[in-house]
Amino acid sequence: MQKHIQTYLAEVLGTYVLVFVGAGAVVGFGDAGVAPFAFGLALLVGLYIFGDVSGGHFNPIVSLSMLLDRRMSAKEVGPYWIAQCAGAILAALSLLLMSSSDDVAKAATVPGSHGVRGAFFAELFFSAIFMLVILVVTKSEAAKSVTYIVIGLALMAIHFGAVPWSGSSVNPARSLGTALVGWEWTDFWIYLVAPPAGAILGWMVYAVAIKGDMNLKDDFSNLRKEVGGVRGRPPDGPGDGTRGTGGPPPEGPGDGTRDTA
Repeated sequence: MQKHIQTYLAEVLGTYVLVFVGAGAVVGFGDAGVAPFAFGLALLVGLYIFGDVSGGHFNPIVSLSMLLDRRMSAKEVGPYWIAQCAGAILAALSLLLMSSSDDVAKAATVPGSHGVRGAFFAELFFSAIFMLVILVVTKSEAAKSVTYIVIGLALMAIHFGAVPWSGSSVNPARSLGTALVGWEWTDFWIYLVAPPAGAILGWMVYAVAIKGDMNLKDDFSNLRKEVGGVRGRPPDGPGDGTRGTGGPPPEGPGDGTRDTA
């Protein structure tokens, strides 16, 4: 139980660092142009502090990607999502103490000048790219010593590309925190739907193009059975629910393998 608390607390605090620093810079400078630097560097800091404790997800779609790639079990995903959302909301509340609800709303993710369609597909494609980077670099022997740096730079690059289109979320928890505290819900559904869809797309590209797995139908079938097992039916397949019973934290950017080269 103590290990679980430590793991989930690391996710709360890591997500807090990401959202507080990133959104805080946007509110403080009053310019979304600083978002790429703030969010990219904040993620890098959070990974170095908490990555080896929880796997350093800090984002629901990272946990989803790890589930799809069988690096964590279905029973572990829900608590991770709760911890990540809690961290983002706490970060937005901290900004509220420093400013106002209207100021926090300035850091909320809303569609850019290209409208809903542009924002949706920006979130979809950039989320896919981000998850592809994470899935590859966390298993790459060549990147063990620079895993965190690559992921932080990837988020920075993605923000440079996505901010004009969608405000650049690629993280439903980050969007939830600023939307809730700033009470800015304009087209919020985009940031709940597009990033997870992008995570699935990114994992599919990774499975086929990197791993050479051409049998995605069976992968999805095994996942469905595992999720069904968590809901009450007997679990089946590789994700048998044993990973969360006191073993190591689920894999992710900080899976403990990056410095073993």
